[in-house]
Amino acid sequence: MARIAGVNIPTNKRVVIALQYIHGIGSTKAQEIIDQVSIPAERRVNELSDAEVVQIREVIDRDHMVEGDLRRQTAMNIKRLMDLGCYRGLRHRRNLPVRGQRTHTNARTRKGPAKPIAGKKK
Repeated sequence: MARIAGVNIPTNKRVVIALQYIHGIGSTKAQEIIDQVSIPAERRVNELSDAEVVQIREVIDRDHMVEGDLRRQTAMNIKRLMDLGCYRGLRHRRNLPVRGQRTHTNARTRKGPAKPIAGKKK
C-alpha cells in the first residue's frame, strides 16, 4: 500500500483515481500530477516502482497544498470571517447556511434534526 501525503492510497485502483483519495486533489489535479511524472493513465498503484512513488510525493509536496495544511487553512479562513463579524461569519457562528439558501423550510443538513416547538399546532 503506497503512502502519499499521509494517506494510504488503495493499491488495486488506477493512479489517477487513487490520488483523489488525498484531500485537496481532484480529478484535474490528479491528471496534472501523473502528466508531470509521465505515468501512463492505465497504470495501477501496485504496478508503480518506488522511484515513481517518490516522484509523485515530491510533486505533491512541491506544488500542491493538501491534507492537514489545506484543512488548517480552511479552518483559519472560517475563523477569520467569524472574528470579523461579517455576515458570512455570523452565519458560520450560528450554524446556518452561508451562501444564501432559504432556511424557513429545508436547510436540515446545516441546522440538524428538527426541534419540536411546544404548543405549535395548526
